[in-house]
Amino acid sequence: MNIFIAETIGTALLILLGNGVVAACCLKNTKSGPAGWMVITTAWAFAVYVGVIAATALGSGAHLNPAVTLAFAVNGNIGWDLVAPYIGGQFLGAIIGALLVWIHYLDHFAVTLDEDAKRACFCTYPAMRNYPINFINELVGTFVLMLTIFYIAGASLTLPGETAATPVGLGSIGALPVAITVWAIGLSLGATTGYAINPARDLGPRIVLACVPLRTDPDWAYSWVPVLGPCAGGVLAAVVFQTLQRLTA
Repeated sequence: MNIFIAETIGTALLILLGNGVVAACCLKNTKSGPAGWMVITTAWAFAVYVGVIAATALGSGAHLNPAVTLAFAVNGNIGWDLVAPYIGGQFLGAIIGALLVWIHYLDHFAVTLDEDAKRACFCTYPAMRNYPINFINELVGTFVLMLTIFYIAGASLTLPGETAATPVGLGSIGALPVAITVWAIGLSLGATTGYAINPARDLGPRIVLACVPLRTDPDWAYSWVPVLGPCAGGVLAAVVFQTLQRLTA
């Protein structure tokens, strides 16, 4: 199956499960109630795991994130000709996933009056609005994610009974450490901005929020932060990774 379809399905699952847990915890009259940050960050990590497994099985590199795709292109892991199908699939998948969350929790959206709670089910917004600091928050979180991914993607292991090393990559073997990394970022760094660390994860659902009849402000004034911050963090991670590789060669 081609990259575009694989990334679309993988990212749709990521958003369905990730934004789904936010809806479960923030909207009125759900079974989970106000379950809290630990539940949200844990489920987002599991959502990453599910999305990566699905996209890998369908034949892509399981990026699910334009910042990852851009960083891999800068580092030379993929050709620039593949950037468009990767990112196109990611944004389409994010839109589909957000629509599914809205449909799934339709009755709960209807009885929830808190605009911040409804917005959180689609996209991020800062706990304290300070655009330069918010930008740095997103840059740092994505930098940590992407630098870790570079080392996971380049790792290999030798399975029992075999002599050839198996690359870890971002597939079924690498999905778990990536998910754990996202979990750690959410717990340690995510409380400032909601840790988008993924332009598609934020902008795609934000577009959906602007289109569905929820009468909730999508906060376009903030929307550039979770797009440009992660992209900058991904590119910076690629540059740092290349530098470290040269220094340790």
